[in-house]
Amino acid sequence: MPSGQLLFNTKVDPDKYKGIGKGFALTLKEDGARGLAKGWAPTFIGYSMQGLCKFGFYEMFKIFYSDLLGEENTYLWRTSLYLAASASAEFFADIALAPMEACKVRIQTQPGYANNLRQCAPKMYAEEGVWAFYKGVVPLWMRQIPYTMMKFACFERTVELLYKHVVPKPRADCTKSEQLVVTFTAGYIAGVFCAIVSHPADSVVSVLNKESGSTATQVLKKLGPRGVWKGLVARIIMIGTLTALQWFIYDSVKVYFRLPRPPPPEMPESLKKKLGLTE
Repeated sequence: MPSGQLLFNTKVDPDKYKGIGKGFALTLKEDGARGLAKGWAPTFIGYSMQGLCKFGFYEMFKIFYSDLLGEENTYLWRTSLYLAASASAEFFADIALAPMEACKVRIQTQPGYANNLRQCAPKMYAEEGVWAFYKGVVPLWMRQIPYTMMKFACFERTVELLYKHVVPKPRADCTKSEQLVVTFTAGYIAGVFCAIVSHPADSVVSVLNKESGSTATQVLKKLGPRGVWKGLVARIIMIGTLTALQWFIYDSVKVYFRLPRPPPPEMPESLKKKLGLTE
């Protein structure tokens, strides 16, 4: 949460918060330790709702699209399958996230507007109606859908490559702890790419929710090519860690409840025969 507040500061007011170190010190000086945790409630609620929808719908859409493609095409087009399933899941997950994201940004970027979610949500509704909570959903899709596509596709393929080229034994021979280490590593790698892909749109969303009368196009022109990349280092640190933890927790829950954990995909025997790869 502290890194999230700091990230917003560096993006919406880059002239004042120049870099992570100076931004951290200035935030502490002006607002104290509590300043680093501004907007924690909408962040927690919003991203919890989004996470439930994202991971749940991803599994559902992955099965749905796999059934449409068939076993052989599922293997051949698995990266496209991951991308399509994750994009579909994120579309609905962002609808759940948008209201809390709007409240979070308003609390963090408009000093004195509201101190917490209980104050912020009714005030936004009274001033702008329901639209106040969803005016950022399109830029949110622009940010989150590429982010999630990268997150899931990169994670799935990284896990596959780690077991194939790095881990010295098959997944079936690894202990649950060893498998979770692979999950965490792949999650962090995926998180770094996610942060880079989604950062420009994230910058637009942050300023858009701060400035009630602006449009995404106006904000983009205002920020310029360099402005949209402000705060990237802080975002990489935050998103890389969060993504790794999300995958680690998700996989740990599956282990604890003994839910299905399919191994990395292997070429179907029928496809091997077609390609002449079997004797």
